[in-house]
Amino acid sequence: MTDLLPLRFILNTFYSGPQAWFFLAADNGHFAAEGLEVTFTEGTSLARAVDTMTTGDYDAGYGDLNELVRMVAEGRADTPVAVMAIHNRPPYTIAVDAAGPIRSPADLQGKHLISHPQDAAMLLFPEFCRATGLDPESVKITISDAPHTEMVPQMLAGEWDGIFGFVNTVAAQALEAGVDAPKALRHITWIDHAPAFGGGALMVTRAFRDRHPEAVAGLCRAVTAGLKDCVADIDAAIEAVARRNPALDRAANRARLAGTLALEMGDAAAQGGLGDIDDARLAEIARLIVAAKGYARTPAPEEIFDRRFLPPVADRARMPANGAPT
Repeated sequence: MTDLLPLRFILNTFYSGPQAWFFLAADNGHFAAEGLEVTFTEGTSLARAVDTMTTGDYDAGYGDLNELVRMVAEGRADTPVAVMAIHNRPPYTIAVDAAGPIRSPADLQGKHLISHPQDAAMLLFPEFCRATGLDPESVKITISDAPHTEMVPQMLAGEWDGIFGFVNTVAAQALEAGVDAPKALRHITWIDHAPAFGGGALMVTRAFRDRHPEAVAGLCRAVTAGLKDCVADIDAAIEAVARRNPALDRAANRARLAGTLALEMGDAAAQGGLGDIDDARLAEIARLIVAAKGYARTPAPEEIFDRRFLPPVADRARMPANGAPT
C-alpha cells in the first residue's frame, strides 16, 4: 500500500456525539482509502479551534465558520480556509428557564447570563444584539469554566438568567444532570433571530491546501462518507465515539448527535446535500460581523470558503426525507 499522508486534525471539543462522523470515517477506512492518516486532538471550543489552527501544529480542523470570518475581517494573514460546511444552520442559543419570563431577545435586557470563555454563541452576542435590536451593554455576562451539567441546575435555581451554548449540547448536558430539558428549558436561538450565521465547518490551513490539493478533496470525500455512515447507523456512530471516550454518556451523546443532525444539518440535506454555503450568505455573515465589531474591511466570500474540493452534489450526504435518524 502507498504510504499514507499524515494529517493532524484539531477537534472542537472533547470526543463527543456531534463529531461522530469523523470517527466513523476513520474506523470505516474512508480516510485510508483517500491516502490519509488522520490524527485527532481534542479541542476546547468550536471558535477556539480556528485560532488553534494558526499555530502550525495542525493541518485541518473543525471550527466555527463565523469566527473564521471574524479573523479574516480583523486582518489576520494566518487564518485557515473553510472547505466544507458541516452545519447549515447556526447551533447557538441562550438557554433560559422555560417557566420564566424570558421569551424573546428583548426580554434579555437587564439580565445576567453565563458562558464558557470561548463559547461561540457568546462571541457572537454583539452580532446577535445587532440583529435583534438588543443593547449588549444592558446584559451582564459572567465567564465560567463550570460544565453545563452544573450551570443548568444553577440557572434553574435562579443563580443567573440564561446560559450561552449550543442547543443540543446544553440539552444533552441538562439530561446528564437529571433535568428534563424539553420541559425545563426554553431556547432563544440564532436560528430564529439571527439565521444568516453559519456553524461548524471543515477547515484546512492555506499551506496544506496549496501543497496537497488532492488530499483536501480526499478529506472532503472521506468526511462526507462518514456523514453518510452516521445517518445510516446512529448507534454505530456513538460506538465510534465511545471507542475514543470510554466514559461517554451514550444516551446523552446519542441525543446530542440526533439533535445536531436534525437541527443544524437537516434542512440542507433535505434539499441539496451537506457541504456548500452560498456566497450571498457568506457576504451577509461578513457584513454583520464587520458592522458589530467595527472592522475597516469586509472580506470577500472566496477569502473564507473554497468549495472547489467538495464532492459533486449527487454524492453529498443527506438526511432521510422524514428527518434525522432517531
